[in-house]
Amino acid sequence: MGFNFISLLFLPLLSVTILSGLEQALASDNTLLVNTNHRNSTGDGGMSSLRGKKQRSGCNLFQGRWVFDASYPFYDSSSCPFIDGEFDCLKFGRPDKQFLKYSWQPESCTIPRFDGAAFLRRWRGKRVMFVGDSLSLNMWESLGCMIHASVPRAKTTFVKRTPLSTITFQEYGVTLHLYRTTYLVDISKENVGRVLNLGAIEGGADAWKNMDVLVFNSWHWWTHKGQSQGWDYIRVGSSLVRDMNRLDAFYKGLTTWGRWVDQNVDTTKTKVFFQGISPTHYEGREWNEPRKSCNGQMQPLDGSNYPSGQPPSAGIVSKVLSSMKKRVFLLDITTLSQLRKDAHPSTYGGDGGNDCSHWCLPGLPDTWNQLLYAALSM
Repeated sequence: MGFNFISLLFLPLLSVTILSGLEQALASDNTLLVNTNHRNSTGDGGMSSLRGKKQRSGCNLFQGRWVFDASYPFYDSSSCPFIDGEFDCLKFGRPDKQFLKYSWQPESCTIPRFDGAAFLRRWRGKRVMFVGDSLSLNMWESLGCMIHASVPRAKTTFVKRTPLSTITFQEYGVTLHLYRTTYLVDISKENVGRVLNLGAIEGGADAWKNMDVLVFNSWHWWTHKGQSQGWDYIRVGSSLVRDMNRLDAFYKGLTTWGRWVDQNVDTTKTKVFFQGISPTHYEGREWNEPRKSCNGQMQPLDGSNYPSGQPPSAGIVSKVLSSMKKRVFLLDITTLSQLRKDAHPSTYGGDGGNDCSHWCLPGLPDTWNQLLYAALSM
């Protein structure tokens, strides 16, 4: 199955264009495309686009607002067998339910509603893999729950291990894989301790090959310091350093990942996505409430823009993807997620802390998967 490229115009990394006569079709499951720029087939770089077709109106899937929707959520957390306790906010006593009742509405189009049975039929016999940290876990469990809610009687196999876990819908032969890796690049044990090697992807990467869909994610752990830091030294080429600018490190590591994709993935057979940067809400000054965090938040921010703008890490993702030879699609979930200060577990994650990094299920990751579904439905 391939994507039908409607048009790749303006706004690098997140443009979606609706051509004449297609606006009404957006309510079906065969229209929208999430797209990033990439080097074209001649290898000389630049945007790849379909020329000579009349553009009637443009739609950016990621520019919009959150609206109340009584038909949400897609599933009940108590009926999904795949949810980790840290994401099951209702189980751990979150009293408000309004955060479950919002849908994402792009400014000029409609996202097709997720249909798990249609997903299984379309991807019968296929393998989908999420590769990354606990935000990948968040999205993987969400997709499993969304599909399960559509076919609750379907036989499933659920295997959770480190680093590779799977959810298989047996009658359809569809397997959702999760490969846990915090940095995408390697952590190796050397005489000095744990070394983050910004130039190497060897450990586990063979497991990423021969998938039908790959959804990568990284950033969450790059900023950690102290006891939560996952390494003791960083290797940059032949140099070994105790620390460096974390954005520079992320750029170098993500560039290594991009080179791995260019060299190892046949994108005529495998659809490759980058999940985008998932924001946190620990600092209320970002949305003009300087003494607040996500704790106690009960509704999204109004409008389409986040007061403090996108984080610098999102720019690095854009820069790396635009330099790659292979086609990679960006699910640019950053801004729409920034608007959801209400959607974190906060104190309802079961560990006694205040989690403003991950997301409740049901919740925001269901929208991420709805956007993924829209792209895969082309």
